[in-house]
Amino acid sequence: MDEHAPPLTTSLELVRWIGWAQMKAGEEWIRERELSHPQSFVLGYLVQNPGAIQRDIAAVSRTSAASVSSLLQGLERRGLIERRSEEGNERVKRVFATPAGVELIDGFAAAMAAADDTILAPLDPDERAALHALLSKVTAHLPQPTRS
Repeated sequence: MDEHAPPLTTSLELVRWIGWAQMKAGEEWIRERELSHPQSFVLGYLVQNPGAIQRDIAAVSRTSAASVSSLLQGLERRGLIERRSEEGNERVKRVFATPAGVELIDGFAAAMAAADDTILAPLDPDERAALHALLSKVTAHLPQPTRS
């Protein structure tokens, strides 16, 4: 930790620090693949939702159609996605991750699980269970995050 940074004094500051460490691990994994965060998000979405249309991608990524179009062009140039016209309607393009795109981001979940293990390494199994139980108790009363 930076010696000039103020000490983390509250439980929620410590939780945010853990979240920051997770985020940094994800960013490093993405950067190693020469992807931006939005590109990796969209590529992951397309692996899980093959054949999505651009409007759906814009909605789920909370960005404009123009931004998604530019992002898709970059992924397409790298051979990571392909757009296919919908049969009977040339204006509708369905977007698919190519095998190269799937392979590029394969392993993200495993990498994040490894990061979690590294973050939680100082805790024994009983302490991990206790932490999980306490965080579950706190989050049980919070609004649920949405994925879209």
